This record gives sequence, C-alpha cells and structure tokens, in this order.
Amino acid sequence: MSDGASTAAYSDIYRRSLSDPEGFWREAAADIDWITPPERILDDSNPPFYRWYPGAVLNVCHNAVDRHVDAGRGDQAAIHYDSPVTGSKRTVTYAELLEQVRAVAGGLKGLGVEQGDRVVIYMPMVPEAVVAMLACARIGAVHSVVFGGFAPQELAARIDDAAPRVVLSASCGVEPSRVVPYKPFLDEAIKRSDHQPEHCVILQRDQLRAELGERDLDWDEFFSSESARAGADCVPVASTDPLYILYTSGTTGKPKGIYRDSGGYAVALRWSMKNLYDISPGETMFTASDIGWVVGHSYIVYAPLLTGATTILYEGKPIGTPDAGAFWRVIEEYGVSALFTAPTAFRAIKKEDADGALLKGYDLSGFRTLYLAGERLDPDTYEWASARLGVPVIDNWWQTETGWPIACNPKGIELLPIKPGSPTVAVCGYDVRILDPQGNEAPAGTEGAICIRLPMPPGTLPTLWQDDERYVSSYLSAFPGHYLTGDGGYLDEGGYLFVMGRTDDVLNVAGHRLSTGSIEAALAGHEAVAECAVIGVHDDLKGQVPRALVVLKSGIDAQSEGERIRAELVTRVRAEVGPVAALHQVDIVGGLPKTRSGKILRKTMREMADGANPAVPATIEDASVLEALGPVLRGS
Repeated sequence: MSDGASTAAYSDIYRRSLSDPEGFWREAAADIDWITPPERILDDSNPPFYRWYPGAVLNVCHNAVDRHVDAGRGDQAAIHYDSPVTGSKRTVTYAELLEQVRAVAGGLKGLGVEQGDRVVIYMPMVPEAVVAMLACARIGAVHSVVFGGFAPQELAARIDDAAPRVVLSASCGVEPSRVVPYKPFLDEAIKRSDHQPEHCVILQRDQLRAELGERDLDWDEFFSSESARAGADCVPVASTDPLYILYTSGTTGKPKGIYRDSGGYAVALRWSMKNLYDISPGETMFTASDIGWVVGHSYIVYAPLLTGATTILYEGKPIGTPDAGAFWRVIEEYGVSALFTAPTAFRAIKKEDADGALLKGYDLSGFRTLYLAGERLDPDTYEWASARLGVPVIDNWWQTETGWPIACNPKGIELLPIKPGSPTVAVCGYDVRILDPQGNEAPAGTEGAICIRLPMPPGTLPTLWQDDERYVSSYLSAFPGHYLTGDGGYLDEGGYLFVMGRTDDVLNVAGHRLSTGSIEAALAGHEAVAECAVIGVHDDLKGQVPRALVVLKSGIDAQSEGERIRAELVTRVRAEVGPVAALHQVDIVGGLPKTRSGKILRKTMREMADGANPAVPATIEDASVLEALGPVLRGS
C-alpha cells in the first residue's frame, strides 16, 4: 500500500468515484496546497464544458518545488539527469531546483512575460527544460513544449496558434548517431510564422553552438541577468486557468492544442502517483519518454515533483546507448522503484537481447513495477518482460487529451489479476462505455467505440486552446454526452478493458470488422517475431484485406527461414483469429516506421500500400525506415 491509500477493494472506490464524484475529488484535493481552497468541486452549469475546482486558487510550481523545500526536504534529489549520448550526469536537489526555477522565472518577467502569456519551449532532454516549464508555472505563464527537433513547419504551426511572447530553446539536440541543429529549425519556423515572438533564449550546447541573431539571448546571460538574480515568487493562479498547451496531431492537418487546467491536473496527478503507480515521497520513478509528449509532462515532470519523489531525466535510448542493458543500469544506479516506458522500447530490448542476458549484470532488487503505455501492449512482450524481470508488468492506457490514465491496474490500492492484452480496469472518475454505431452500449465481449461518459475526471482536457467548436466536433459530437476516444475495443465479463487499436485501424474484410490488434497479437506470439504491424489494404473483391509486416528477432536468418516463418504466421492467424481474417501476405522487413513516442505509423503505411504518396509525418523517428519500406509496400 502506498501512503494514504485506502484498504477498501478498488471496485468499491471506483464505484464511489462515479456515484459521488464531488465528494471523491474533494478528498483528493486535500493532497494539494491551495491559496484559496476549493469550496465548489465541479461546475456542471454549462455542459459539455465542465470545470473542476472553480473559484479555487493555487500555484502548481509551489506544489512541485517550494513546499518540499519548506518541509525540510531541500537536500533530497529532485532530478537525476543522465545523458549517455553526451556522457554527462547531474543531480539537482529540490533546493537547487527552487533556486534555478526562481531565476528563470525572474528572467522571463524581465523579458516582459506576464501571467497568461505563452512561452514555447523547444528543448532537448536537459534539466533546463524542466526548469523552464516550472518557471512558467511559477509566474502563471502558459508553457507549450514542442518536441525538440520537430520540423520547422510543425513548430511554426504551434508558434502561430500559441502566439508565444518568448521561445526558450537550445542550440542542438544530441542523438546516438547525430547532432540535430535546433536553432536553424527555430529560425526557419519563425520565418514561416505570422506571429513573431519578441525574444528567443538559446541554451548553447558544446556539441554544436549556434549563431545568435537580433532577437536571441544566450541562456547563461539570461540566467545571470539582474531580473534572474532577483528571482520571482509564485503567483496565485485560478484552478481553471491553463497550466500548459500541448499539441497533438489533427485530422485536418492543423494541430489541436490540448488545454490543461492547473488545479484539476495537480489533483489528478498527485492522486495517480499514490493510487495507480504506488510511488511515495522520496522514492524514484524513471519515465523513459520525452518532455515533448504528454507522458513526459505528466510523469517525468509534474507527477513525481508534486509527490516529492525523485524523477529521472534520461537523454538516451533503450538500446545503443551503449547496449540493451541501458535501462537496467539506470534502475540500479539510482535505486529506481518504477519504470514507465513504451512497449516499443521493450520490443527493441527483446530484439537485441532475447534471453535477457544483460539483466544478470545488474542489481534490480529494489525495482518493484514496470509500467508500459503509449501503444497496445501485445501479450508476447508482456510475457517476455514479466518472465525476465519478475515484477508486475502493468499496461496503462490513456491519451494526450486525458493527461493521465483512463485504464490501469491500480497497484497503489489493489493489484488486480493481470490479463495479458488488457490495461485492466477503468480508473477512478472515468465512466468507460463501449458503444455501437447507434450509440447503444455493446454487450460484454463485443467490440465497439471506447467512449467516456461526461463529465470526465479532473486533469482531462476541458476544451481545446481557443477552439471550443473544434473540441465539440472532434470529441463530443459522435455520441452526445460522451467523449469519443477514437479507439475501438471491448469490456469483458469482469469489466476488464481490451483496447484493440484506433478505429481507423479497423479492417472491413468482406463486411466483417476485424481489429488490427487481434491479428497483431496472433503474429507477435510467434517465437521468431520481435515486432509487427498489420494494415488493411484495398481489395477489389473484399474491400480490404490484412497485410502483415514483421521484424524478426536478432540472429534469425530471414533468407533461409523466411518462407517457413511466413507460412507459420498465416496459419497462426487463421487458427487464432479465424479464416475470415484472410491473411495471405506477410512481409519480413528490417524495421517499422514509428513516431518519436513509439507509435507505429500504420496509417501512413496503409496509404502507401494503396498507392498514395502521403506526407511523411513530422513526428517520425527515422524517415529512412519508411523510405526503405516504400518498394515493399508498393510492390515494386
């Protein structure tokens, strides 16, 4: 049990969160320091625009930094920065973090940034990036973190939408095989933007120093300016005011600005650390993601620090920095209690070290739990990680929009039996429903659209940034009174949720609807398969047919073994999914194209297979992988 967690069964707590949401979230709010405590908990006067803790006032930075120093824990590590790509490490205590955040907040005020102004942060995984986020929260400015190295056009779209007064950036990012020049990307983005920020502050990195222009300031000079030396205190911020904007891709091509409020988010994250992730103050959590994604916002930065835990800021990869034992080294070195990463990372580790031999060189005796999210956790990866690590492997499912898990095994309250392929049960506050196309609830075991009955719990998006109309049309119009997740799946008889993939990844084979997830699960269970993806391609007779792309484990010769493996995979799918799946084409490939957050680009591959020439997504990790697949997908 983590501190303060109830001993009641999770099902009782969950039922109460739906039957008495105001009482439930009033109690949860007691773990946050308020300037003006909440009297009213939920404003439901203007559906579908619900607001949590209206009238309450707080400062999120105070809750994440100052209060821990005030409580006498300033000497505790707040951040362990570990950068195998640059060979550098640094530990920042809570007291040091407070000093640095005060200085950057003062520096921003010196540049004219006021409460409500926006600041774009376009930085690599360095401590200054976390400091920048907290400094914005300290003075009530709204930060918008853009993944470091994003293409100029994508950055320009975000600058135009957020209209930042200042951009905080760096000269470059460092990856295992290359140095990425951020400053030229930023300059080009500003050139393409209608909105022009007043200042850009650039952190110079030794790997590639940037030439500064008229609007640019050197980070070190900014940090030592008179305003920075004076520092800045925390300002009162309304609970319903934005803490940050985080952009996610939109179907129209224009990114959607997810609006994250301050009070509800702080309450939800603090509650989740205790009750879902089983992390107490003083313990260490390693979230192997990036601050440019929602996982990084929530579980590298805000949730651990709101809890008074220690967080790991890791500038590296699961393999190649230097090998597939990289995560085990970090866990041992910093005494990590929980690791949170994407299934893709574990598939990469499994591909390089299938027997887990590298694990034997590290002491993981203090390691308690592995959490995986960001894409579907296939049963084969679950079984591999579970067998090698000997700790609970917990799938959790959520979205940029929700900010924290929709479904998870609530280890801090009660570790429920694990069912491979399921992120377990709906989390407190989320009334998850499976709806058919007519909006009726689907029976247990029947796939449909995964929806959440309104209102959603604190911490989830109350709307889109300056676009209420798009918020309604994108998420709320398909099924009135419900938030549409965009994923398909089902609930079993025990209430376990199974997420089978995006609804646009549903195949329609001769009138039969099949999820790519079920076919991929069958493929991934084959002993030779490291990872796989299934796409639906056009077929004149059946409308669509599935096509599989598989990556084999290291050491397996595709040339001599390929024909046998392909035949076995077709047989497996026929046996486990059924003849209607009609899988005949299995391509063995060297790699699958993914976003930097680990999602496989199924839609892009599907469009290529159907003869289109889709734009390469700005989020792609390595465009050369997609380029290499082009001839395979097009059959040339």
